[in-house]
Parts: sequence; structure tokens; C-alpha cells
Amino acid sequence: MVDEVTKKTLSNIPLLKTRASPRDGEQWRQRLKEELQALIQYVKNNKDADNDWFRLESNQEGTRWWGKAWTIQDMLRYEFDIEFDIPVTYPMTAPEIAIPDLDGKTAKMYRGGKICMTDHFQPLWARNVPRFGIAHALALGLGPW
Repeated sequence: MVDEVTKKTLSNIPLLKTRASPRDGEQWRQRLKEELQALIQYVKNNKDADNDWFRLESNQEGTRWWGKAWTIQDMLRYEFDIEFDIPVTYPMTAPEIAIPDLDGKTAKMYRGGKICMTDHFQPLWARNVPRFGIAHALALGLGPW
């Protein structure tokens, strides 16, 4: 289901401990700190492996995220906007990452440019609640692209 490269990538992203959603006040702030630490480590790992492929930022509450993702093919750089909201049932429910520019252009997309991650990603996410976070979702949802 998950190839060896993806397994190695995931194993180098810190696991999270706090089970909290945006509705959980102080616990959510703790979860957000863990999320940011994992994202920082993931970006560092990618840069060390010369595989830098995204930039991400969020609103103050950490409930809305947006940024850019890119890939290089045939010496051309293709850059796309990415966005997602943290569900109120997070971390039980994974965020739905969207690439609005690709809406309707590939079979791997749902309406609004949301990436199809149901078959392989959702069961893996469910087995790893609350340890997986935003960095893991990016690694599994966009990293293989």
C-alpha cells in the first residue's frame, strides 16, 4: 500500500501526541505546536534530501492553511496553490487537501480540486490517530506526486 520511500519519509516525521481539535482551546494550542514542529522537521528533511516542494502558512488559529506546491518535470517547474481547512473532528478526520487549479483535470480529484485519498490514505490515517498530523497528510497526499 505504501512504498518504501514513503515509509522512510513518514518515519522521519515526528509523531504527534495531543488528541485535540480546534474546539479544544488550550489542548488545540498544544496540538498546533506539535503540528508546527512536525512540519518544520518535514521541511528540513526535504531540504536535506534536495526535495523541497511546498510552502505552507496558516491563519492565527491554525484552522485554515494555504500555500504552494510544485514539481519539476522535463526541466519545467509547475507550481500550484494548495489549501485545506482543519475539520472540527480533527484529528479523527484527516484534512482534505485541495489543489483548486487542477479541479476537473484529473481522475484523482474531487470537486473543488480536493485530492482523492480515500482508498489508501484514510485507513492508514485512522490507524494512526492522533499520531499523524498535517505533515503526514502532505507526505501521503501530495509527496508521491
